[in-house]
Amino acid sequence: MTELCHSSPVRRLSHPAVLIAGILLIAMNLRAPFTSIAPLLERLQAALGFNATAAGLLMILPLLAFVVVSPWVPRLARGLGLERSLFLALVTIAAGIVLRVQGSMLALYLGIGLIGAGIAVGNVLLPSLVKRSFAQHVALLTSCYVLTMGIMAAIASALMVPLAQGSSAGWQYAMLIVVVLPLVTMGVWWPQLSRRSLPAAAKEAEKGAEKDVEKGAARPVRQAAVWHSPLAWQVTLFMGINSLLFYTVNSWLPSMLADNGFSAEKAGSLHGLLQLASALPGLILVPLMPRLKDQRLIAFATPCMSLAGFIGLWLMPKWALVWVLLLGAGSGASFILALSFMGLRARDAMQSASLSSMAQTLGYLLAAMGPPLIGALYDMQGNWQLALMVCAVLSVLMAGVGWLAGRDRQLPEASASE
Repeated sequence: MTELCHSSPVRRLSHPAVLIAGILLIAMNLRAPFTSIAPLLERLQAALGFNATAAGLLMILPLLAFVVVSPWVPRLARGLGLERSLFLALVTIAAGIVLRVQGSMLALYLGIGLIGAGIAVGNVLLPSLVKRSFAQHVALLTSCYVLTMGIMAAIASALMVPLAQGSSAGWQYAMLIVVVLPLVTMGVWWPQLSRRSLPAAAKEAEKGAEKDVEKGAARPVRQAAVWHSPLAWQVTLFMGINSLLFYTVNSWLPSMLADNGFSAEKAGSLHGLLQLASALPGLILVPLMPRLKDQRLIAFATPCMSLAGFIGLWLMPKWALVWVLLLGAGSGASFILALSFMGLRARDAMQSASLSSMAQTLGYLLAAMGPPLIGALYDMQGNWQLALMVCAVLSVLMAGVGWLAGRDRQLPEASASE
């Protein structure tokens, strides 16, 4: 991701270790407050009286928030500065956590929406913060915060059911306790608020050349070149199908396991393992990707891991531990590949921005269709067999698209596609 903030000679306000701690803590807030809901979905449905389709809609709210909020994040950072924008994201996440446990469907939906909006701000700005402060160690620190994100999501998912069972307040207590994460992070991040880093886009605008990478605001001719490129659509479909499959299994895995005889505690633990397994491939792929010229084999193999996981859950659910590991590793590795393609398949930073905008916007819109559609299939069939078959077919399609997207090719020059 292109650097959002320009560096000016500013006195360091805190020790680098404190800043790194803040980065890792912010990362912990970007998945756990949302993904930890899944182990409690059946309790929520029983308490508030909604079906699987409505539950699927609930689980896609953060995805929709990402699509809606992300284009406005650079403007927010121009007005408040990078540090204060991230603090506002934490406040928003904390407010959403508190609101969602008020005991009504409206409060639940609004709370999840707020959490999604806060996560969207963090998703856009955290990579820029890493690049600004640790430009020589971007890959290492990115791997660390992705792993930290996965570990915290795994812990939160594993603890939800025991916390709900151990309190008279049930699911409300379990979902509220997560507010500790943003509150602690705000305390650690507080010293950074005396600093105000301006977005690079603001400086460029003064010269008449504003560039918002997160917004994908490339020149119209360059944008057109990307949207008319088959390669760009291959990258977009690769990311979109992977996101659809990940958020579907993330939303419904505990329910799938419960229907196959797993206890709520065991299902929650396996859901936590899914989060952890999805973060681990980054430790290998992030430093490896720059050394690979052709990614066809990897981009074909990682969807096949997900395919094996879905077929396994369908035919041999008792071996769920193996299938969950395959699903997590396959989706995590595919996500890293999709992000890498946005740079590898572009000829320059401007074209990369356009490709990133196209792939992430359409990709997350496609992903948002997954949980409610799979939930609707369950409501119609009364079991998960057809849903798992659909996911397996999509994995095959993704493997084919991955082979095409992984070829050593780049998008055409703008003039070639006019």
